[in-house]
Amino acid sequence: MNANNPALDRAVEIMIDSYKKGGKLLVCGNGGSASDSAHIVGELVKGFLKKRPLPDDWDEAMDHLPLQMGLPAIDLTAQGAVIAAVVNDLGGELMYAQQVMAYANPGDVIIGITTSGNAQNVILALRAAKMKGATCIGLTGKGGGKLKQYCDVLIESGETETYRVQEEHIRLYHEFCARVEAAFFEV
Repeated sequence: MNANNPALDRAVEIMIDSYKKGGKLLVCGNGGSASDSAHIVGELVKGFLKKRPLPDDWDEAMDHLPLQMGLPAIDLTAQGAVIAAVVNDLGGELMYAQQVMAYANPGDVIIGITTSGNAQNVILALRAAKMKGATCIGLTGKGGGKLKQYCDVLIESGETETYRVQEEHIRLYHEFCARVEAAFFEV
């Protein structure tokens, strides 16, 4: 794990604190970063590096099915019908911001992913999240683009070329997910 990234360290602390207080994570991205949004949520909703067993009474109540404990996370890129309605009725740049208006609460966290830092749909999502009292984490390429002004924490790649930024993002968010998971699950 990377031991020298203060922004990542801070993002992990924020997420752990939010979860301990009953918060949730919202994630959105533009283009290839939309796939990263889904990937992050997948690592948190079910076991990533740990098995996350149910408490014994829950396991018994569910007939010992192989369910796992999860951490609440929503991929805003996966809401196809909602996105289609927003695009049609309000405009494409609002596809995530409208969902943030519905889902975000004070104490929640949003991660906005854009390799350039300039994806307008992600910027508007973070603007809405700040208004709703959520903590905003940006995952961008070098410099952070316009998104950085809306971030409580900016985790930026040292790269500028899209595919290189995405390669670094995978490593960064895997570390984020592993460290958050380790704070809640021992097995």
